[in-house]
Amino acid sequence: MEFIKHRLQGEVAENLFYQLVDYLQDLGEIDTANVFIDGTKIEANANRYSFVWKKSTNKYEAKLDIKISEMQKELNCRYLLGIPSEATIEEYLDILKSLANDQNITFVHGRGKRKTQLQRDIETLESYLIRQTKYAGYNTTFRDRNSFSKTDTDATFMRMKDDRMMNGQLKPGYNLQLAVTGEYIVGVDVNSERSDKQTLIPLLDRMEKGMKEKRFEAVTLDAGYESEENYKTLKSRNQAAYIKPQNYEKSKTRKYKTNAYLRENMPYDPLTDTYTCPAGHLFTYIYTTKKRNSSGFESTITVYECNNCTHCPQKSQCTRAKGNRRISVSKDFIALRQESLERITSEKGKILRLNRSIQSEGAFGVLKQDYRFKRYARRGTTNVFTETILYSIAYNINKLHAKIKRKLSGVTLHPLKSA
Repeated sequence: MEFIKHRLQGEVAENLFYQLVDYLQDLGEIDTANVFIDGTKIEANANRYSFVWKKSTNKYEAKLDIKISEMQKELNCRYLLGIPSEATIEEYLDILKSLANDQNITFVHGRGKRKTQLQRDIETLESYLIRQTKYAGYNTTFRDRNSFSKTDTDATFMRMKDDRMMNGQLKPGYNLQLAVTGEYIVGVDVNSERSDKQTLIPLLDRMEKGMKEKRFEAVTLDAGYESEENYKTLKSRNQAAYIKPQNYEKSKTRKYKTNAYLRENMPYDPLTDTYTCPAGHLFTYIYTTKKRNSSGFESTITVYECNNCTHCPQKSQCTRAKGNRRISVSKDFIALRQESLERITSEKGKILRLNRSIQSEGAFGVLKQDYRFKRYARRGTTNVFTETILYSIAYNINKLHAKIKRKLSGVTLHPLKSA
């Protein structure tokens, strides 16, 4: 552990990992045609009950601010201080302590001792200051998260698939992202994002810095990565996106296909820019707005409104809105989703989807089941990342040995098996 701590931290271990990836590429074991990306939650080395929640912190901080404000008013009246309301607790403490010195007040503690009003006021302000400092530290630690663990402040509370307690309880953990091709791990990233949507771009950026061959031609992902930002990012990098739409499985059901009230099933006229509902009423353009996500990406949203919902006999089946129904549409997202849908339903797309489930999910299966990698042994993002890199190096070496032994060297894709 000391060797890892002092010799293999962060960039050093990552550099060794990408040297191995480049070596595998020189051997012809991997190519840059396809990459398969998936993520999983790994439990942190932290106490499960050491949670700090952002909403609770904000609530307690607001209550504390009210108490401080009321206390300041009382002190101004009690000691005739005349201090402005915007003064800090530290300024009030300095003034009260000066008063105590001027009046030669001795602070007492313990049973049978009677504290003066001034001592009680000073101790109350000191307790408020401690809490205020604690909440400020919590807010700094949160960053863009809603929770963290006191034991490992980089860990975020997430729902784990491997729930040993079998109660769906949130546990401190990290979101591990792996990029796999030819059954070898070629990219690793660890972060505190609970959703996979915001993890794709950091992983791709990290791979570009480390790999000799910077980009893969096609990127295959599951529905958890679908977002307009990811579609546009891959398109700007000239990488084909094979992303399964989030409504893909649902869209194949009879209930979905026969539901004429869904926006996806309403006829759209591009010439008049209108949708037509099952009752024959038009949804016309009202306005365009911008929507910004947590990473700062802006998408353009077009809003349409039906022109006559008030007396429509089908309104109860169509909407619960009191007035006319509105629908919000991101035209760019719809177009990009359609392109991805056409790709994944093609023959190549079917092969890549099969290989994503075999290669990326297979890598996680080996790491979790064979290597018993279900909980981190170290704490902090840097230490956790180093630990993951070492597991990935060991995985790639074992995979190379296994493929040579089974005479599968150079095989990067598994073919579709016909019935």
